[in-house]
Amino acid sequence: MSPTTLPAAQDHGHVTFLGAGPGDPGLLTLRAVEALANADVLVGEHEVLDVVRAHARSGVAVLDTDADPAAASSGPSTPSASSAETFAGTGTPQLSVVDGASTTAGAPAVRDAAHLVMEAARGGKRVVRAVSGDPGLDTYAAEEMLACAAEGVPFEVVPGVAAAVGVPAYAGVPLRDAQGADVRFVDARTASDRCWTEVGASDGTVVVSATLDTVAMAAGELVAGGRKPDTPMTVTVAGTTTRQRTWTATLGTIAQTLKQAKVLPSPQGGRPVIAVVGEHSAAARRDQLSWFESKPLFGWKVLVPRTKEQAVSLSDQLRSYGAVPHEVPTIAVEPPRTPQQMERAVKGLVTGRYEWIAFTSVNAVKAVREKFEEYGLDARAFAGIKVAAVGEQTAKALIAFGVKPDLVPSGEQSAAGLLEDWPPYDPVFDPIDRVFLPRADIATETLVAGLIELGWEVDDVTAYRTVRASPPPAETREAIKGGGFDAVLFTSSSTVRNLVGIAGKPHNVTVIACIGPATAKTAEEHGLRVDVMAPEPSVLKLAEALADFGSRRRAAAVEAGDPVTRPSERRPGARRRRSTTT
Repeated sequence: MSPTTLPAAQDHGHVTFLGAGPGDPGLLTLRAVEALANADVLVGEHEVLDVVRAHARSGVAVLDTDADPAAASSGPSTPSASSAETFAGTGTPQLSVVDGASTTAGAPAVRDAAHLVMEAARGGKRVVRAVSGDPGLDTYAAEEMLACAAEGVPFEVVPGVAAAVGVPAYAGVPLRDAQGADVRFVDARTASDRCWTEVGASDGTVVVSATLDTVAMAAGELVAGGRKPDTPMTVTVAGTTTRQRTWTATLGTIAQTLKQAKVLPSPQGGRPVIAVVGEHSAAARRDQLSWFESKPLFGWKVLVPRTKEQAVSLSDQLRSYGAVPHEVPTIAVEPPRTPQQMERAVKGLVTGRYEWIAFTSVNAVKAVREKFEEYGLDARAFAGIKVAAVGEQTAKALIAFGVKPDLVPSGEQSAAGLLEDWPPYDPVFDPIDRVFLPRADIATETLVAGLIELGWEVDDVTAYRTVRASPPPAETREAIKGGGFDAVLFTSSSTVRNLVGIAGKPHNVTVIACIGPATAKTAEEHGLRVDVMAPEPSVLKLAEALADFGSRRRAAAVEAGDPVTRPSERRPGARRRRSTTT
């Protein structure tokens, strides 16, 4: 009997249907982050892509299903070129993607997420189809899964936090209490008359997915179905993001409440909202349970005059307080004009010229590391040399280089703090009396003078030059001068001078926070009123001081019975009280 010939297996890819949650990127699961890191193709609506894109690997093809095909040929975000390369050579009809529109040879353009997903999978790619909330509650995800199953494309589902559950939690509205009332979920955009009658006749909690256009109608349908007009109701827009706002009312008053708050529907058919209705929803206790919107800097747009690389920990801390950091570099780092001095010093490290090397900034670490790489050296060249770092951020940069510093200030993280802990030169225990100090061309002489006083010889070497950065985009400059930012953090006198030089003076409603007295003096010399000053020269303490300022400001508004607003929401021309903290 002749052997049976089996058909060759198709080289299908793999599809992950991934729940991106309701909007806060921090709600992504560990499995979601892992899937995104391994994806070849990322498919999703624009707002969902904003949540997940940061976790995708470099070079991933990003297909935006919301994009307008008419704008396909312009703009750096158009993925057509990279996508065409991604699908080339797969042996299948080649897919070219133009901002979310797809075409195959001889076929018309189709703006269809399922088509995008299937074409990529047929090409053997690992596809992540990201949807808002949870895939199990997405209107079209099940159809796309069925399409995969029909063609034998393997797929998996990574659940996400559903908006109907996550948004009330962020709004401080628990859905159940000790009595364990029933919870019903209704989509106002598709609910039938029978559905409204059933949930209206119940006495449990109702979570309604709606839009600002339809939420008042949904309240009316519930009243018509049997709910009392005085039943408590909360409405949350932009839930789990720093744009979140929540209004508390009743079924009978929600329309008037939104009107008085001047909440306007969007021209695209209404912004999505989550409404919670019911006596058991704890709406009346939201003032005690609203943990997210009561963060000290909630929704504040804070200008951080640093590069994204320099501002990572500072920006993360600001986000933990509810702020929206916006990094604007005010200086650019360039190599020294003459490299010979730096070259001699690095060679001296290898030949045993130095007992110590002291790093006073992350940029100094970067400059030495780049010079090492130029010579084919690595962290092993520091063997036998004591290493000092001026503070925690500089120490972290050294550890990333593979060097654990021997000395970091135990107190103030500054040159003065470093000198407090620096040992004096002892000819008995120190075979070499020389210190290598790579630093900026404009650095102060504090550390050099202090080391000499302790008996050390110092090779003070210009490792890099700092120059004023290019001006930020026009909209950023207008926001700075026009009061679009709620606060600005100045971490040195040079950041004050450079920001004013490249972008203009911050508006008088903007809260000015300075890292220390010298920086505050420079700010005042430029006509700025300082509201916040860090208790010690640390960027993290500076962020903490700004959060304390925000907490006191919020508490004062609540105590006075005033609405809690951001500084940028103040009335034009309103007088600004001086409230400097030390």
